[in-house]
Amino acid sequence: MTFERGKSYDELVLGEEAAFSKTITETDVVLFAGLSGDFNPIHMDEEYARQTPFKRRIAHGALPQSLIAPVLGMKLPGPGTIVVEIRCRFKAPTYFGDTITAKATVAEKITEKKRVRMALTWTNQRGETIADGEALVILPPAALKFSPP
Repeated sequence: MTFERGKSYDELVLGEEAAFSKTITETDVVLFAGLSGDFNPIHMDEEYARQTPFKRRIAHGALPQSLIAPVLGMKLPGPGTIVVEIRCRFKAPTYFGDTITAKATVAEKITEKKRVRMALTWTNQRGETIADGEALVILPPAALKFSPP
């Protein structure tokens, strides 16, 4: 596999954006529970979930939140990017079958450290914002080269 370097500080433009979408399935939730160790019945037990305000099972909040990783690490800024801080505020649940789009927008270029603040949003297929936040990233240097493994 060959990787191209992500955008450097000088290459990024304020307002530039990229996104990634995925439909969240029951399999995703079960695998995420196994990976994270979070078997909260709100995610795993339909009968339990019917008794909650959501009336059905919901995905772990960190599952749709994790969809920002392919945006930052593979698209914008791209390969070589390091996330040093991330903040996320959940606004609505993600239900099984929802298609979530994670989007990052270049919001601020911080000159003294050559870091970039990215505005983050997560929306479902109905256009509802399920979460928003921001990330602070270190960009790959312009001279960085990737070799296939």
